[in-house]
Amino acid sequence: MSFRTRVHVSGRRKGQLVRLLQLAMVGILVIGLWRENAGIAVNAGVGLLVTFLPAVLERNYSITMSVGIVLWITVAMFLHAFGTLSLPALGFLSPYQSTWWWDHMTHALSSSLVAGAAYAVTRALEEHTEYVTMPPKFMLVYLLLFVMAFGVVWELIEFYIGVVSTLIGGGKVLTQYGLDDTILDLIYNSVGGLLVALLGTAYLTDLADQLRMRIESTDH
Repeated sequence: MSFRTRVHVSGRRKGQLVRLLQLAMVGILVIGLWRENAGIAVNAGVGLLVTFLPAVLERNYSITMSVGIVLWITVAMFLHAFGTLSLPALGFLSPYQSTWWWDHMTHALSSSLVAGAAYAVTRALEEHTEYVTMPPKFMLVYLLLFVMAFGVVWELIEFYIGVVSTLIGGGKVLTQYGLDDTILDLIYNSVGGLLVALLGTAYLTDLADQLRMRIESTDH
């Protein structure tokens, strides 16, 4: 019996888990608003909106993602939102502060989403036009470089948001913990990209094909 068979979860169960995690993120958003904590509220709110992106793409562009991909997106957004949650009155520190590996895990997950999106779009363009050719080895290098570049941009965004928050005296929406943390973030970003490049591309082929058909329909 294969590993995938042993851990098989039905599409219905995955859908239920997506809804449960979305509901939990609504709860985190409410806590953030109640505590007037911009970091908790904004991260939960933005993450919740991202989880509805597959539904928007399906409704507006007829691009349907598998329940597994939707769950992948939702888990990544939930873990990031939950990582910002802190309840000092109950002695609960945010996982980003209390759990050393939490930040590494969420960076790897988030970067895997970036790599997945980059792969799907690039594969669609490759199938659509003869001017884009991506041999498997080059695709792997391309995804790693893309994720690393995105990670650098993200770290700059974190830094400047922190600077602006300090200047205006508001709560920090994103937090940067120093140069060592930034280097580790970039390393784990690469890990997420590498996992997608080696193991996840097969699960994104259908999405890439739908993107290709959408591109072709707009050309006519």
